[in-house]
Amino acid sequence: MLDALAALRRLDTDQQVGLLFVALFGVLVLLSALILAATARRAGDDSPERRERRRNRRRDLRALWLGALLFWAAWVSGPVGATIGFGVISFLALREFITLVHTRRGDHRSLILAFFVALPLQYVLVGSRAFDLFTVFVPVYVFLAIPVAGALAGDPERFLERNAKIQWGIMVCVYGLSHAPALLLLDLPGYAGRGAFLLFFLVMVTAVAQLVQETASRRLRRRPVARQIDRSFSWRAVGLGLAAAALVGAALFWITPAGPWQAATMALVAAGCGSLGELVMRALKKDAGVRYWGNRSSVTGAVGLLDRVAPLCFAAPVFFHFVRWYLV
Repeated sequence: MLDALAALRRLDTDQQVGLLFVALFGVLVLLSALILAATARRAGDDSPERRERRRNRRRDLRALWLGALLFWAAWVSGPVGATIGFGVISFLALREFITLVHTRRGDHRSLILAFFVALPLQYVLVGSRAFDLFTVFVPVYVFLAIPVAGALAGDPERFLERNAKIQWGIMVCVYGLSHAPALLLLDLPGYAGRGAFLLFFLVMVTAVAQLVQETASRRLRRRPVARQIDRSFSWRAVGLGLAAAALVGAALFWITPAGPWQAATMALVAAGCGSLGELVMRALKKDAGVRYWGNRSSVTGAVGLLDRVAPLCFAAPVFFHFVRWYLV
């Protein structure tokens, strides 16, 4: 076992990436085939419970495919292409968020500032590796500028509520998600040019934790922590998700600059933040009166992207700073 791990360490970057792609997409193809076969075998069972389970399995599998494709796109396009790609995802996620919260005509200036000034500047700072300014640009400068733009519009009705919603959307969809491509540009000692592995690590442990947590919440007896927000969120399910993420993180330590125990800790941090972030986003959906971002019953034009990237939006900034402060 130790010889195999040492051999993996000796592989160059392209060989390690090739091995990861073969293993990752092979597992996903196998899972997809198994789920398709199970669905075909039980096609005659149209009970509501069975249909709900099938929908949940397909949603979980889509989340894993999305994580794998994000890593693939980040690696193929390089740091610049990945930064632009995540910028587009941030734009679409913020659009979904804004379409499901109540805004007024007086918020147009603030929204223009959010979409066409704050968002691109945040990603320009990422691409230029200005990490000190990048980490404070949104929570300091943008958060001060948004209410100023709103006040200049001259509409005081629900002023605090409206501006807080816009600020929160920027915080999650722009600030949080922008830390994912920033991992590609981190310059760690002895780890130059291998930042895509950190992004892969983050996406995979977060997705695995969510998958195991959702499965456990359906299989185990539910003891919801926040019943009015999410009846399936329980500490037992979260604990199983974190344990699975830690095991996956320890198994993937060879693609990180850390040892097995450090990698497991990194995975716990990322998965825990992702799970709690998902609960927060569900609370926001409850407040907006929808079940999913992009709910078809609401005429918004949204497509549900935020449902899939919400855990990553919360996990990425904490993981980025943990890696930067702990491993550098």
